[in-house]
Amino acid sequence: MDTVKNGTRLMRIAAGWLLGLMLAVAAAIITITMVNASYFGPQQPVRDYLQALRDGDGAKALGLLKATVPAGNPAVLDGSGLKSAAAAIEDLQIGDPQEQADGRVKVPASYKIDGADHSTEFLLEPAGNRWLFFSTWTFVPAPLPTIDVSVVNETTASLNGVGVTMPSGRSTFSVLYPGQYKASFQSGLFQAPSVTTAVTSAGDKPAAVELNTAPSPKLMADVNSQLHQYLDGCAKQQVLLPAGCPFSNHSDNRIVTPVVWSIESYPTVGISAYGGEWVIAPLTVKAQVSYQEQQLYTGAVVPVEEAQSFGFTAKLDTGGGSVTVTPVVDY
Repeated sequence: MDTVKNGTRLMRIAAGWLLGLMLAVAAAIITITMVNASYFGPQQPVRDYLQALRDGDGAKALGLLKATVPAGNPAVLDGSGLKSAAAAIEDLQIGDPQEQADGRVKVPASYKIDGADHSTEFLLEPAGNRWLFFSTWTFVPAPLPTIDVSVVNETTASLNGVGVTMPSGRSTFSVLYPGQYKASFQSGLFQAPSVTTAVTSAGDKPAAVELNTAPSPKLMADVNSQLHQYLDGCAKQQVLLPAGCPFSNHSDNRIVTPVVWSIESYPTVGISAYGGEWVIAPLTVKAQVSYQEQQLYTGAVVPVEEAQSFGFTAKLDTGGGSVTVTPVVDY
């Protein structure tokens, strides 16, 4: 009787151990599956890559992406320029992997840039197992996208706050994705409205960015000031033909009072790019002359007061960051 009881007890103990072992194996399988999906699945390289973009770590991002870097300016592939590009990404969501027929997977990422919805699909392929149980994934290599940027009459610009050189006023920049890239130009004398471009995939070919440089308010103020000073100086000359000046008057009679010039309206200045230089459009000034003259035949003294519009041109020199306006008068 004791033998039967002992046998039963041993069977119960063995069954308990077997059940515990089965539960431990099941828990291990569940744990491995969860860890594999969370930390070793195809989503993890995507998370690491996007974090590298946010950190401005271009070396890590390129290492993970395994992208081919095309010929071009690499100014925003690292550091503050890259970090700024990624900072524009909001509401980022990484979706579930989508299996492809060739064993690869696509991992979608959705996000917003400037309030607009965008998405990127990352293509990954298996890269073996780690510690026997955990699968690893790597990005399928692809060339990086590029952005073509040009700037009018300048050889420098700014891309995501990074000063860049622009030989002959244009350059091509290799960029990482997804991100937003903002090109601009600003100096004391000229400026261009910024242009923003979103790049979302390796296959993107954004429209060429053109920075349409124009005179700054300071430049226009300097040019107007110099022209006003020049014309005011002309008006101070009490002669019918002020030297080096656009306006003039003619009389066949004897002038018996001082000649007085006054500016009725100053020129409206227009400055534009032409032939790689900045040129001032033809100018028009309206001036009035007044004096008294004695007619030769009658001897009568009569007043003269005439207002006319006179045209002239001017050359603009902005070398060395200074502004020089040189009026040109043809007689």
